[in-house]
Amino acid sequence: MTADFISVNIEDARWDDLNIEALAQSACMATLAHLDIPCEYFEISLLACDDARITDLNAEFREKPTATNVLSWPAQERSRPEKHPLPPTYDPKGMPEELGDIAISFDTCQIEAQAAGKPAKDHVTHLLIHGVLHLLGYDHISDQDAAIMEALEVEVLGKLGICDPYRG
Repeated sequence: MTADFISVNIEDARWDDLNIEALAQSACMATLAHLDIPCEYFEISLLACDDARITDLNAEFREKPTATNVLSWPAQERSRPEKHPLPPTYDPKGMPEELGDIAISFDTCQIEAQAAGKPAKDHVTHLLIHGVLHLLGYDHISDQDAAIMEALEVEVLGKLGICDPYRG
């Protein structure tokens, strides 16, 4: 485990109350560990922002000019890790590869957590796990892929002591 495995850029100071750096480290490391991928293989960048910023990003990259909870940009197209667990160019003596970038909105996360009656930290942790899985090549386009991704999220959350977000 390295201290700079994930770099966090906090644009909205409200994230400080949730200790977003610690949540990000925990969520990202737990996700990779669950998939037997040592975190030193990769680097992740996280932008902790607000709805205005994520709306701009969503419009620019997905042509959806609305706020969302989390966005992710893989550094490269990947298959799910069970197919290719290590980066094809990984050099154990070299520098870690960039896995990708994640942006998360404080406003939307708070609204969703309150609506679901869940602690904000738990909801944010879930969304960070979700984002990392996207960076690794998981998606939820088909029902089968969604079921695989959701099951992994629930397993990782369980290891962190967080209840299944898909069950009330």
